[in-house]
Amino acid sequence: MSDLTRLTAAELAATIASGDVSAVEVAQAHLDRIAAVDERVHAFLHVDTEGALAAARDVDARRAAGEELGPLAGVPVAVKDVLATKGVPTTAASKILEGWRPPYDATIVERLRAAGTVMLGKTNMDEFAMGSSTEYSAYGPTNNPWDLGRIPGGSGGGSAAAIAAYEAPLAIGTDTGGSIRQPGAVTGTVGAKPTYGGTSRYGLIAFSSSLDTPGPCARTVHDAALLHSVIAGHDPRDSTSIPQPVPDVVAAARLGATGDLTGVRIGLVTEFGGEGAEPGVMAAYRDSVEALTKLGAEIVEISCPHFQYALPAYYLIAPSEASSNLARFDGVRFGLRTGDDGSHSLEEVMSLTREAGFGPEVKRRIILGTYALSSGYYDAYYGQAQKVRTLITRDFTSAFEQVDVLVSPTTPFVAFPFGSRTGDPYQMYLADLFTIPTNLYGGPAISVPCGLSEGLPVGLQIMAPTMADDRMYRVAAALESTVGVLTPPAL
Repeated sequence: MSDLTRLTAAELAATIASGDVSAVEVAQAHLDRIAAVDERVHAFLHVDTEGALAAARDVDARRAAGEELGPLAGVPVAVKDVLATKGVPTTAASKILEGWRPPYDATIVERLRAAGTVMLGKTNMDEFAMGSSTEYSAYGPTNNPWDLGRIPGGSGGGSAAAIAAYEAPLAIGTDTGGSIRQPGAVTGTVGAKPTYGGTSRYGLIAFSSSLDTPGPCARTVHDAALLHSVIAGHDPRDSTSIPQPVPDVVAAARLGATGDLTGVRIGLVTEFGGEGAEPGVMAAYRDSVEALTKLGAEIVEISCPHFQYALPAYYLIAPSEASSNLARFDGVRFGLRTGDDGSHSLEEVMSLTREAGFGPEVKRRIILGTYALSSGYYDAYYGQAQKVRTLITRDFTSAFEQVDVLVSPTTPFVAFPFGSRTGDPYQMYLADLFTIPTNLYGGPAISVPCGLSEGLPVGLQIMAPTMADDRMYRVAAALESTVGVLTPPAL
Protein backbone atom coordinates (compact mmCIF):
# COMPACT_ATOMS: atom_id res chain seq x y z
CA MET A 1 0.00 0.00 0.00
CA SER A 2 3.02 2.32 0.18
CA ASP A 3 2.52 3.07 -3.53
CA LEU A 4 -0.73 4.85 -2.66
CA THR A 5 1.27 7.79 -1.38
CA ARG A 6 2.71 8.36 -4.87
CA LEU A 7 -0.68 8.78 -6.55
CA THR A 8 -2.12 12.20 -7.30
CA ALA A 9 -5.25 13.34 -5.47
CA ALA A 10 -7.30 12.81 -8.64
CA GLU A 11 -5.94 9.26 -9.00
CA LEU A 12 -6.61 8.49 -5.34
CA ALA A 13 -10.17 9.79 -5.60
CA ALA A 14 -10.83 7.62 -8.66
CA THR A 15 -9.28 4.55 -7.03
CA ILE A 16 -11.39 5.01 -3.88
CA ALA A 17 -14.56 5.67 -5.89
CA SER A 18 -14.04 2.51 -7.96
CA GLY A 19 -13.81 0.41 -4.81
CA ASP A 20 -10.29 -0.83 -5.62
CA VAL A 21 -9.09 0.58 -2.32
CA SER A 22 -10.80 1.97 0.77
CA ALA A 23 -10.44 5.45 2.22
CA VAL A 24 -9.12 3.83 5.40
CA GLU A 25 -6.34 2.09 3.45
CA VAL A 26 -5.38 5.37 1.78
CA ALA A 27 -5.36 7.25 5.09
CA GLN A 28 -3.32 4.52 6.77
CA ALA A 29 -0.77 4.52 3.94
CA HIS A 30 -0.20 8.24 4.40
CA LEU A 31 -0.08 7.97 8.19
CA ASP A 32 2.54 5.23 7.79
CA ARG A 33 4.52 7.48 5.45
CA ILE A 34 4.39 10.32 8.00
CA ALA A 35 5.62 7.95 10.71
CA ALA A 36 8.46 6.82 8.44
CA VAL A 37 9.83 10.16 7.25
CA ASP A 38 8.47 13.08 9.27
CA GLU A 39 11.12 12.79 11.96
CA ARG A 40 13.53 13.97 9.26
CA VAL A 41 11.21 16.40 7.44
CA HIS A 42 9.23 17.82 10.39
CA ALA A 43 6.36 18.92 8.17
CA PHE A 44 3.72 18.29 10.86
CA LEU A 45 3.20 19.88 14.24
CA HIS A 46 0.30 17.55 15.06
CA VAL A 47 -0.82 14.31 13.41
CA ASP A 48 -4.48 13.50 14.07
CA THR A 49 -4.32 9.73 13.58
CA GLU A 50 -7.63 8.92 15.28
CA GLY A 51 -9.49 11.76 13.57
CA ALA A 52 -8.11 10.84 10.14
CA LEU A 53 -9.06 7.16 10.42
CA ALA A 54 -12.52 8.05 11.77
CA ALA A 55 -13.12 10.41 8.84
CA ALA A 56 -11.92 7.74 6.40
CA ARG A 57 -14.22 5.12 7.94
CA ASP A 58 -17.12 7.55 7.59
CA VAL A 59 -16.38 8.01 3.87
CA ASP A 60 -16.26 4.24 3.35
CA ALA A 61 -19.55 3.79 5.23
CA ARG A 62 -21.31 6.50 3.25
CA ARG A 63 -20.06 5.07 -0.03
CA ALA A 64 -21.19 1.56 0.99
CA ALA A 65 -24.63 3.00 1.74
CA GLY A 66 -24.84 4.30 -1.83
CA GLU A 67 -24.44 7.97 -0.96
CA GLU A 68 -23.12 10.21 -3.74
CA LEU A 69 -19.87 11.78 -2.58
CA GLY A 70 -17.73 14.66 -3.79
CA PRO A 71 -14.77 14.43 -6.18
CA LEU A 72 -12.19 14.42 -3.35
CA ALA A 73 -14.00 12.12 -0.92
CA GLY A 74 -11.50 9.97 0.99
CA VAL A 75 -8.45 11.92 -0.20
CA PRO A 76 -6.07 12.94 2.63
CA VAL A 77 -5.23 16.59 3.20
CA ALA A 78 -2.83 18.43 5.53
CA VAL A 79 -3.84 21.80 7.01
CA LYS A 80 -1.53 24.68 7.88
CA ASP A 81 -1.59 25.26 11.63
CA VAL A 82 -3.04 28.74 11.27
CA LEU A 83 -6.61 27.57 10.58
CA ALA A 84 -8.89 26.70 13.49
CA THR A 85 -9.70 22.98 13.74
CA LYS A 86 -12.29 21.98 16.33
CA GLY A 87 -10.73 19.93 19.11
CA VAL A 88 -7.38 19.68 17.30
CA PRO A 89 -4.36 21.73 18.51
CA THR A 90 -4.01 25.03 16.64
CA THR A 91 -0.92 27.04 17.54
CA ALA A 92 0.11 29.18 14.55
CA ALA A 93 3.53 27.67 15.43
CA SER A 94 3.72 30.00 18.44
CA LYS A 95 4.35 29.28 22.12
CA ILE A 96 1.66 31.80 22.98
CA LEU A 97 -1.01 29.39 21.63
CA GLU A 98 0.64 26.15 22.72
CA GLY A 99 -2.01 23.52 23.49
CA TRP A 100 -4.97 25.63 22.32
CA ARG A 101 -7.81 23.52 20.93
CA PRO A 102 -10.40 25.68 19.16
CA PRO A 103 -14.11 25.13 19.88
CA TYR A 104 -14.97 25.57 16.19
CA ASP A 105 -13.74 24.89 12.64
CA ALA A 106 -12.61 27.52 10.18
CA THR A 107 -14.85 27.76 7.11
CA ILE A 108 -12.10 26.22 4.97
CA VAL A 109 -11.92 23.24 7.35
CA GLU A 110 -15.71 22.92 7.41
CA ARG A 111 -15.73 22.70 3.63
CA LEU A 112 -12.93 20.14 3.62
CA ARG A 113 -14.90 17.95 6.03
CA ALA A 114 -18.12 18.40 4.04
CA ALA A 115 -16.28 17.32 0.88
CA GLY A 116 -15.23 14.09 2.57
CA THR A 117 -11.51 14.81 2.61
CA VAL A 118 -9.49 13.19 5.40
CA MET A 119 -7.51 15.65 7.52
CA LEU A 120 -4.17 14.10 8.49
CA GLY A 121 -3.02 16.86 10.82
CA LYS A 122 -1.61 20.36 11.15
CA THR A 123 1.54 21.50 9.35
CA ASN A 124 4.49 23.55 10.54
CA MET A 125 4.94 27.21 9.59
CA ASP A 126 6.72 30.41 10.52
CA GLU A 127 5.17 31.76 13.70
CA PHE A 128 1.91 33.58 12.90
CA ALA A 129 2.84 33.18 9.20
CA MET A 130 5.65 35.72 9.52
CA GLY A 131 8.67 34.47 7.59
CA SER A 132 9.95 32.98 4.36
CA SER A 133 11.76 29.86 5.54
CA THR A 134 9.81 28.17 8.39
CA GLU A 135 12.88 28.86 10.54
CA TYR A 136 10.75 31.11 12.75
CA SER A 137 8.50 28.30 13.98
CA ALA A 138 8.61 28.08 17.78
CA TYR A 139 8.73 24.29 17.38
CA GLY A 140 11.74 24.05 15.08
CA PRO A 141 12.15 24.34 11.29
CA THR A 142 10.80 22.08 8.56
CA ASN A 143 13.39 20.54 6.22
CA ASN A 144 13.17 20.60 2.44
CA PRO A 145 12.73 17.04 1.06
CA TRP A 146 15.01 17.98 -1.86
CA ASP A 147 17.87 18.72 0.56
CA LEU A 148 17.29 18.32 4.29
CA GLY A 149 19.87 21.01 4.99
CA ARG A 150 17.85 23.65 3.17
CA ILE A 151 14.68 25.61 3.88
CA PRO A 152 11.28 24.54 2.43
CA GLY A 153 10.13 28.13 2.03
CA GLY A 154 7.71 29.98 4.25
CA SER A 155 5.63 30.75 5.93
CA GLY A 156 3.87 27.58 4.77
CA GLY A 157 6.92 25.35 4.48
CA GLY A 158 5.24 22.50 6.36
CA SER A 159 2.38 22.15 3.88
CA ALA A 160 4.70 22.27 0.85
CA ALA A 161 7.20 19.84 2.40
CA ALA A 162 4.45 17.38 3.35
CA ILE A 163 3.39 17.20 -0.29
CA ALA A 164 6.94 16.98 -1.65
CA ALA A 165 7.76 14.19 0.82
CA TYR A 166 4.62 12.23 -0.18
CA GLU A 167 3.19 12.57 3.32
CA ALA A 168 0.00 14.07 1.87
CA PRO A 169 -1.34 14.51 -1.68
CA LEU A 170 -3.01 17.84 -0.82
CA ALA A 171 -2.50 20.62 1.70
CA ILE A 172 -3.95 23.97 2.69
CA GLY A 173 -1.72 27.00 2.98
CA THR A 174 -2.24 30.73 3.45
CA ASP A 175 -0.66 33.48 1.38
CA THR A 176 -0.08 36.98 2.79
CA GLY A 177 3.00 37.95 0.77
CA GLY A 178 3.87 34.70 -1.01
CA SER A 179 3.53 32.05 1.71
CA ILE A 180 1.88 29.48 -0.57
CA ARG A 181 3.75 30.23 -3.79
CA GLN A 182 7.31 30.61 -2.48
CA PRO A 183 7.30 27.26 -0.60
CA GLY A 184 5.80 25.67 -3.71
CA ALA A 185 8.62 27.03 -5.84
CA VAL A 186 11.46 25.81 -3.62
CA THR A 187 9.94 22.34 -3.00
CA GLY A 188 8.95 21.63 -6.62
CA THR A 189 5.22 21.63 -5.86
CA VAL A 190 2.20 23.65 -7.01
CA GLY A 191 0.95 26.48 -4.79
CA ALA A 192 -2.01 28.70 -5.66
CA LYS A 193 -3.09 31.98 -4.08
CA PRO A 194 -6.76 32.59 -5.00
CA THR A 195 -8.26 36.04 -5.49
CA TYR A 196 -8.42 37.86 -2.15
CA GLY A 197 -11.93 37.28 -0.84
CA GLY A 198 -12.34 34.19 -3.03
CA THR A 199 -11.61 31.92 -0.06
CA SER A 200 -12.93 32.57 3.44
CA ARG A 201 -10.77 33.95 6.24
CA TYR A 202 -13.27 32.95 8.95
CA GLY A 203 -11.34 30.88 11.48
CA LEU A 204 -7.96 31.93 10.07
CA ILE A 205 -5.65 33.31 12.77
CA ALA A 206 -5.08 36.79 11.39
CA PHE A 207 -1.70 38.21 10.43
CA SER A 208 -2.58 40.95 7.93
CA SER A 209 -6.31 41.04 7.34
CA SER A 210 -6.27 42.90 4.02
CA LEU A 211 -3.77 40.40 2.56
CA ASP A 212 -4.30 36.93 4.14
CA THR A 213 -5.63 34.41 1.60
CA PRO A 214 -6.07 30.65 2.17
CA GLY A 215 -5.34 28.46 -0.85
CA PRO A 216 -4.44 24.99 -2.17
CA CYS A 217 -1.08 23.20 -2.32
CA ALA A 218 -0.61 20.05 -4.43
CA ARG A 219 1.80 18.11 -6.63
CA THR A 220 -0.14 18.80 -9.85
CA VAL A 221 -2.09 21.75 -11.23
CA HIS A 222 -5.22 19.62 -11.64
CA ASP A 223 -5.07 18.53 -8.00
CA ALA A 224 -4.67 22.15 -6.87
CA ALA A 225 -7.70 23.12 -8.96
CA LEU A 226 -9.79 20.32 -7.44
CA LEU A 227 -8.91 21.50 -3.93
CA HIS A 228 -9.48 25.15 -4.89
CA SER A 229 -12.99 24.32 -6.09
CA VAL A 230 -13.80 22.66 -2.75
CA ILE A 231 -12.62 25.47 -0.45
CA ALA A 232 -13.57 28.57 -2.48
CA GLY A 233 -16.85 30.47 -2.54
CA HIS A 234 -18.77 33.13 -0.67
CA ASP A 235 -18.93 32.98 3.12
CA PRO A 236 -21.31 35.40 4.91
CA ARG A 237 -19.18 35.07 8.07
CA ASP A 238 -16.27 36.80 6.31
CA SER A 239 -16.99 40.47 5.56
CA THR A 240 -14.35 40.51 2.81
CA SER A 241 -15.69 37.39 1.04
CA ILE A 242 -16.73 38.04 -2.56
CA PRO A 243 -20.39 37.13 -3.31
CA GLN A 244 -19.67 35.82 -6.80
CA PRO A 245 -19.51 32.33 -8.34
CA VAL A 246 -16.13 30.57 -8.20
CA PRO A 247 -14.43 30.47 -11.63
CA ASP A 248 -14.37 26.95 -13.11
CA VAL A 249 -10.73 26.32 -12.28
CA VAL A 250 -10.97 22.54 -12.79
CA ALA A 251 -12.19 22.91 -16.38
CA ALA A 252 -9.45 25.49 -16.99
CA ALA A 253 -6.77 23.09 -15.70
CA ARG A 254 -8.08 20.32 -17.97
CA LEU A 255 -8.11 22.70 -20.94
CA GLY A 256 -4.53 23.77 -20.20
CA ALA A 257 -3.39 20.16 -19.95
CA THR A 258 -4.13 19.78 -23.69
CA GLY A 259 -1.08 21.97 -24.25
CA ASP A 260 -2.82 24.52 -26.47
CA LEU A 261 -2.40 28.19 -25.54
CA THR A 262 -3.36 29.61 -28.93
CA GLY A 263 -4.75 33.12 -28.50
CA VAL A 264 -3.47 33.56 -24.93
CA ARG A 265 -1.46 36.75 -24.39
CA ILE A 266 1.22 36.46 -21.70
CA GLY A 267 3.00 39.49 -20.26
CA LEU A 268 6.60 39.45 -19.05
CA VAL A 269 7.07 41.97 -16.24
CA THR A 270 10.00 44.17 -17.27
CA GLU A 271 10.83 45.05 -13.67
CA PHE A 272 11.24 41.35 -12.85
CA GLY A 273 13.68 40.77 -15.67
CA GLY A 274 16.52 39.42 -13.61
CA GLU A 275 17.93 41.99 -11.19
CA GLY A 276 18.56 40.28 -7.87
CA ALA A 277 17.72 36.80 -9.17
CA GLU A 278 20.13 33.87 -9.42
CA PRO A 279 21.31 33.06 -12.97
CA GLY A 280 19.98 29.49 -12.74
CA VAL A 281 16.54 30.77 -11.76
CA MET A 282 16.46 33.18 -14.69
CA ALA A 283 17.62 30.43 -17.09
CA ALA A 284 14.72 28.18 -16.02
CA TYR A 285 12.35 31.15 -16.30
CA ARG A 286 13.48 31.92 -19.87
CA ASP A 287 13.13 28.25 -20.81
CA SER A 288 9.56 28.20 -19.49
CA VAL A 289 8.66 31.35 -21.45
CA GLU A 290 10.04 29.68 -24.57
CA ALA A 291 7.95 26.59 -23.83
CA LEU A 292 4.80 28.71 -23.47
CA THR A 293 5.57 30.33 -26.82
CA LYS A 294 5.81 26.91 -28.46
CA LEU A 295 2.38 26.09 -27.03
CA GLY A 296 0.90 28.98 -28.99
CA ALA A 297 0.97 31.84 -26.48
CA GLU A 298 1.79 35.37 -27.57
CA ILE A 299 4.50 36.95 -25.41
CA VAL A 300 4.35 40.68 -24.64
CA GLU A 301 6.77 42.79 -22.58
CA ILE A 302 4.86 44.76 -19.92
CA SER A 303 6.21 47.49 -17.66
CA CYS A 304 4.78 47.76 -14.15
CA PRO A 305 6.85 50.67 -12.83
CA HIS A 306 5.54 50.67 -9.27
CA PHE A 307 6.29 47.00 -8.58
CA GLN A 308 9.73 48.07 -7.36
CA TYR A 309 8.08 49.75 -4.36
CA ALA A 310 5.99 46.70 -3.40
CA LEU A 311 8.46 45.24 -0.91
CA PRO A 312 8.84 48.36 1.28
CA ALA A 313 5.10 49.10 1.05
CA TYR A 314 4.26 45.56 2.15
CA TYR A 315 6.62 45.72 5.10
CA LEU A 316 4.74 48.75 6.38
CA ILE A 317 1.19 47.57 5.68
CA ALA A 318 1.51 43.97 6.88
CA PRO A 319 3.30 44.70 10.20
CA SER A 320 0.87 47.55 10.90
CA GLU A 321 -2.09 45.20 10.56
CA ALA A 322 -0.22 42.52 12.52
CA SER A 323 0.43 44.87 15.44
CA SER A 324 -3.32 45.40 15.69
CA ASN A 325 -4.34 41.77 15.14
CA LEU A 326 -1.84 40.33 17.62
CA ALA A 327 -2.93 42.67 20.41
CA ARG A 328 -5.56 40.04 21.30
CA PHE A 329 -2.89 37.63 22.53
CA ASP A 330 -2.58 39.04 26.03
CA GLY A 331 -2.65 35.99 28.29
CA VAL A 332 -6.08 36.90 29.65
CA ARG A 333 -8.59 34.99 27.53
CA PHE A 334 -6.76 31.98 26.08
CA GLY A 335 -3.31 30.59 25.39
CA LEU A 336 -0.15 31.14 27.40
CA ARG A 337 -0.21 33.13 30.66
CA THR A 338 3.03 34.07 32.42
CA GLY A 339 3.61 35.80 35.76
CA ASP A 340 0.09 35.32 37.15
CA ASP A 341 1.28 34.53 40.67
CA GLY A 342 -0.41 37.35 42.52
CA SER A 343 2.65 39.57 42.57
CA HIS A 344 2.15 41.23 39.17
CA SER A 345 -0.44 43.66 37.83
CA LEU A 346 -2.62 42.81 34.82
CA GLU A 347 -0.43 44.97 32.58
CA GLU A 348 2.71 43.22 33.84
CA VAL A 349 1.18 39.79 33.22
CA MET A 350 0.34 40.84 29.64
CA SER A 351 3.88 42.09 29.09
CA LEU A 352 5.51 38.97 30.56
CA THR A 353 3.19 36.72 28.55
CA ARG A 354 3.97 38.43 25.25
CA GLU A 355 7.70 38.48 26.02
CA ALA A 356 7.69 34.73 26.66
CA GLY A 357 5.15 33.75 24.02
CA PHE A 358 6.24 35.65 20.90
CA GLY A 359 9.36 34.84 18.90
CA PRO A 360 11.89 37.38 17.54
CA GLU A 361 10.36 37.89 14.08
CA VAL A 362 6.86 38.44 15.49
CA LYS A 363 8.22 40.97 17.99
CA ARG A 364 10.13 42.73 15.20
CA ARG A 365 7.01 43.12 13.10
CA ILE A 366 4.81 44.23 16.02
CA ILE A 367 7.35 46.94 16.90
CA LEU A 368 7.65 48.05 13.27
CA GLY A 369 3.88 48.11 12.78
CA THR A 370 3.17 49.93 16.02
CA TYR A 371 5.73 52.60 15.09
CA ALA A 372 4.27 53.00 11.59
CA LEU A 373 0.80 53.57 13.08
CA SER A 374 1.90 55.88 15.86
CA SER A 375 0.78 59.49 16.11
CA GLY A 376 2.83 61.73 13.86
CA TYR A 377 4.12 58.88 11.70
CA TYR A 378 0.90 57.36 10.33
CA ASP A 379 0.70 59.59 7.24
CA ALA A 380 4.42 59.37 6.54
CA TYR A 381 4.56 55.57 6.64
CA TYR A 382 1.29 53.60 6.63
CA GLY A 383 -0.59 56.25 4.67
CA GLN A 384 2.13 56.49 2.03
CA ALA A 385 2.34 52.70 1.75
CA GLN A 386 -1.40 52.52 1.02
CA LYS A 387 -0.93 55.10 -1.76
CA VAL A 388 1.80 52.90 -3.25
CA ARG A 389 -0.62 49.97 -3.03
CA THR A 390 -3.08 51.94 -5.16
CA LEU A 391 -0.39 52.64 -7.77
CA ILE A 392 0.52 48.93 -7.90
CA THR A 393 -3.15 48.05 -8.41
CA ARG A 394 -3.27 50.52 -11.31
CA ASP A 395 -0.19 48.84 -12.82
CA PHE A 396 -2.01 45.50 -12.74
CA THR A 397 -5.21 46.98 -14.16
CA SER A 398 -3.30 48.57 -17.03
CA ALA A 399 -1.35 45.38 -17.70
CA PHE A 400 -4.46 43.21 -17.86
CA GLU A 401 -5.95 45.50 -20.48
CA GLN A 402 -3.11 44.30 -22.72
CA VAL A 403 -2.54 40.67 -21.68
CA ASP A 404 -4.44 37.74 -20.14
CA VAL A 405 -1.83 36.86 -17.50
CA LEU A 406 1.56 38.06 -16.28
CA VAL A 407 4.49 35.75 -15.55
CA SER A 408 7.70 36.02 -13.54
CA PRO A 409 9.97 33.78 -11.50
CA THR A 410 8.20 32.92 -8.24
CA THR A 411 11.23 33.68 -6.07
CA PRO A 412 14.69 35.11 -6.90
CA PHE A 413 16.62 32.11 -5.59
CA VAL A 414 16.36 28.39 -4.98
CA ALA A 415 16.06 26.93 -1.47
CA PHE A 416 18.89 28.34 0.65
CA PRO A 417 20.75 26.64 3.53
CA PHE A 418 19.43 27.00 7.06
CA GLY A 419 20.82 30.02 8.90
CA SER A 420 22.10 31.77 5.78
CA ARG A 421 19.55 34.61 5.93
CA THR A 422 18.23 34.74 9.50
CA GLY A 423 20.97 37.19 10.50
CA ASP A 424 19.77 39.79 7.96
CA PRO A 425 15.98 40.32 7.88
CA TYR A 426 16.17 42.24 4.59
CA GLN A 427 17.83 39.31 2.83
CA MET A 428 15.05 37.07 4.14
CA TYR A 429 12.36 39.51 2.98
CA LEU A 430 13.79 39.43 -0.57
CA ALA A 431 12.42 35.89 -0.91
CA ASP A 432 9.00 37.51 -1.52
CA LEU A 433 10.24 40.13 -3.98
CA PHE A 434 8.22 38.73 -6.92
CA THR A 435 5.16 37.51 -5.01
CA ILE A 436 4.20 40.56 -2.92
CA PRO A 437 2.75 42.78 -5.72
CA THR A 438 -0.10 40.32 -6.31
CA ASN A 439 -1.04 40.36 -2.62
CA LEU A 440 -1.17 44.16 -2.58
CA TYR A 441 -3.38 44.04 -5.70
CA GLY A 442 -5.60 41.21 -4.44
CA GLY A 443 -5.49 39.11 -7.60
CA PRO A 444 -4.80 35.38 -7.96
CA ALA A 445 -1.40 33.85 -8.69
CA ILE A 446 0.04 30.35 -8.89
CA SER A 447 3.53 28.88 -8.73
CA VAL A 448 4.20 25.86 -10.92
CA PRO A 449 7.52 23.99 -11.22
CA CYS A 450 9.44 25.07 -14.33
CA GLY A 451 12.80 23.30 -14.00
CA LEU A 452 15.87 22.88 -11.83
CA SER A 453 18.84 25.05 -10.90
CA GLU A 454 21.82 23.35 -9.25
CA GLY A 455 19.58 20.32 -8.76
CA LEU A 456 16.93 22.31 -6.85
CA PRO A 457 13.42 23.28 -8.02
CA VAL A 458 12.52 26.60 -9.64
CA GLY A 459 8.96 27.93 -9.89
CA LEU A 460 7.20 30.04 -12.50
CA GLN A 461 4.63 32.50 -11.14
CA ILE A 462 1.49 33.16 -13.20
CA MET A 463 -0.61 36.17 -12.16
CA ALA A 464 -4.19 36.83 -13.31
CA PRO A 465 -6.86 39.53 -12.83
CA THR A 466 -9.15 39.40 -9.79
CA MET A 467 -11.80 36.65 -10.08
CA ALA A 468 -10.05 35.27 -13.18
CA ASP A 469 -8.37 32.44 -11.27
CA ASP A 470 -9.20 30.06 -14.16
CA ARG A 471 -6.71 31.85 -16.44
CA MET A 472 -3.71 31.06 -14.24
CA TYR A 473 -4.75 27.40 -13.95
CA ARG A 474 -4.98 27.05 -17.72
CA VAL A 475 -1.49 28.46 -18.32
CA ALA A 476 0.01 26.54 -15.38
CA ALA A 477 -1.44 23.23 -16.60
CA ALA A 478 -0.15 23.90 -20.11
CA LEU A 479 3.38 24.47 -18.80
CA GLU A 480 3.12 21.38 -16.61
CA SER A 481 2.21 19.34 -19.69
CA THR A 482 5.66 20.10 -21.10
CA VAL A 483 7.84 20.32 -17.96
CA GLY A 484 6.20 17.43 -16.11
CA VAL A 485 5.99 16.85 -12.35
CA LEU A 486 9.25 17.13 -10.40
CA THR A 487 10.27 14.22 -8.16
CA PRO A 488 12.59 14.85 -5.19
CA PRO A 489 15.36 12.42 -4.21
CA ALA A 490 14.27 9.48 -2.08
CA LEU A 491 14.25 10.18 1.65
